Amino acid sequence: EVQLVESGGGLVQAGGSLILSCAASGLTFDNYAIGWFLQAPGKRREGVSCITNSDGSTDYADSVMGRFTIFRHNVKNTVYLQMSSLKPEETAVYRCAVLLLSHGSTCHTTHEYSYWGQGTQVTVSS
Repeated sequence: EVQLVESGGGLVQAGGSLILSCAASGLTFDNYAIGWFLQAPGKRREGVSCITNSDGSTDYADSVMGRFTIFRHNVKNTVYLQMSSLKPEETAVYRCAVLLLSHGSTCHTTHEYSYWGQGTQVTVSS
């Protein structure tokens, strides 16, 4: 069974930094990617970033380019999202998810992800 567990959320002041983790288990697929998404109340889910398991290629939303970094720890099957210069409008539940890929494919947060974690709350104060 695929399981994704997010952690690392909390309260941070605007301009501060925070790192989130996504611990994955039960991933038996040949090719996949893990993505990070934010879900604010009354707003549709938005993609933040993703990373492939094959070669570690990444994709970022324009709004976080240069401020957020996604990286992985392969042995631990854990993907991290380093967030810097956080803004109050980025207050949301952050969820990680699995994207099934064909061989050699890159990842994008706009694709349909198959498995989702419960999320971790990030609150950015003014």
